[in-house]
Parts: sequence; C-alpha cells; structure tokens
Amino acid sequence: MKSDIQSYLRFLQLEKSLAVNSVQSYERDIARYKIFLEESRRQKFDAVTENDVSRFIRMLRDVGLSPKSIARNISAIKGLHKFLVGERKATTDPTENIELPKLGKHLPDVLNIDEVNRILDAADPSSPAAKEMIWRDRAILETLYATGMRVSELTGLKQQNIMEEQQLVRVFGKGSKERLVPIGEPALKWIDEYKRRVRVKLAQSRRTNDAVFLNVRGTPISRVSVWKIVAEYTRRAGIKKEIHPHTFRHSFATHLLEGGADLRAVQEMLGHADISTTQIYTHIDRELLKQQHKQFHPRA
Repeated sequence: MKSDIQSYLRFLQLEKSLAVNSVQSYERDIARYKIFLEESRRQKFDAVTENDVSRFIRMLRDVGLSPKSIARNISAIKGLHKFLVGERKATTDPTENIELPKLGKHLPDVLNIDEVNRILDAADPSSPAAKEMIWRDRAILETLYATGMRVSELTGLKQQNIMEEQQLVRVFGKGSKERLVPIGEPALKWIDEYKRRVRVKLAQSRRTNDAVFLNVRGTPISRVSVWKIVAEYTRRAGIKKEIHPHTFRHSFATHLLEGGADLRAVQEMLGHADISTTQIYTHIDRELLKQQHKQFHPRA
C-alpha cells in the first residue's frame, strides 16, 4: 500500500499540479485511512470493500471530525481508488457508490472596514514602543488586505513580481496558476518603506530567494509567522474575533462586492477557477442588505 500511495501522491503533484500544501493534506488523510485498513487486516487496496470504506467514514464521524473534514477525507480516498483502477493496480473501486456529504453554505467571518483600519493602525511605526520589524508587519497586513492573497501566495511573493508603475502584483496561486492583482498605492508605499528601512539589512544574509517578506534570519517568512503577526495586531487592536490571514482575503472580497464591484472581476482577483466559489461572498452582501432593510424600512 505504501508504494501505491507514493505513486498517487506523485501523480497529484506532477500530473494534477496540486500545490505542496494540498498534496500534504491528501497525504495526511490517506495515512489515516491506511492505518485504519491495516487494523482491519487489509494488506492491499484491492482487498478493500465498500463496507470497509463505510466503516472508515463512520469512524471519522465518531471521533468528531467536522463535515467539511470528512468530505475532504472521502475526496482523498475516492481519488486514490480511482487512480489505482486507472493504473491497473486494482480491479475494483470500493468508493464508486460512496457520495460526498452535502455541506451547507458556510459564510466566512469578515472584518468590517473599521476593524480592518484598527488592525492596520495597530502596526504603527511612529509609536514610542515600536520595534524595527513593525515596518515589515505593517507592509504584510496592508498587502493581505489590498490584494486578497492567500497566505501561501504572500510568503511566496518575490520582488520581481511587484510591478510598481502599473500598481499590480503577479501572484502564483494553487497549481502554480498565475494571475495579476491590483495592489494600490498605500500598500506599495508600506512595502517600499519596509524594503528601504528593514529588508535591505535582512537581505545581507544572501538567502532571500528574492522573497519580499523576510524573517529576522533573512530567509523567506513562514506561513506560521504571518498567522502570528495577524493574531498579534488583532490583539493590539482590541478585537476579540478569531482573525487569521484568510480573514483579510474574505474581507477584501466582501468589501469589493459591497462597494459594487463586478463578481467576475472579484473572481479574477481571488484566483477562483469556479465563480460559484466567489459567489459565497454575495451571500454576505445580501445579509447586509437584509439587515439594512430591516433596520430602515418602515414596513420591515
């Protein structure tokens, strides 16, 4: 089973061009599945039955996994078995009749404009207690909100991909798909200040790989560090919500649509392959409309 799993993961990475993070998620889910099968005395994937798969799904429910996590696990093992049949490493697909659970529409948490401004202002380099790295932190927060980038896209952003004159950034998203996203003057100004005051010193390590955002060792900043930066300035801003880098992405999309932006344009900026993924933000917009109607209409 181990070699079959490795073949499938290589297929995802090389043929499907999935991002490293996505492949790692598949690997974790399939590793859990493999342990379950071994405990059920299944030594080969070709020996797995539909009943085995159903018991595995029940186990996931019993241990308290969310419907979304269960759906991801099912998707991973369905993909694995389909691959094995296609490669003639197995004769039957025990997941063929297993359906993915229907997930309700989940509306992501968003910040309102005032909350965004409070978080940005919490990274204030002019404050007496400010340390030098606050210039970098402010540039990171401004870039997240200005572009709606995923955190992995931000950590992978290179200097050569910032097009200052055009006020655009070249972003490489899931599956290394490239897109151009407007960034705007305020974020560019903070990036420039950070590069001039801080990055030039950090880059002396010569281990930057041309990354825009560096850690104190002069190497590209990690996703975990960006999460910590967002959490720290959210705390300083006195906001009690659980905010993470992706919240800035949700807020970016919601504020654009609330302001009247075209759905297709927002889809392009977010790098969504399917517009239905972007449409979730229109639900947030409609909730705002309903709230306003209820509050101000005399017959509501």
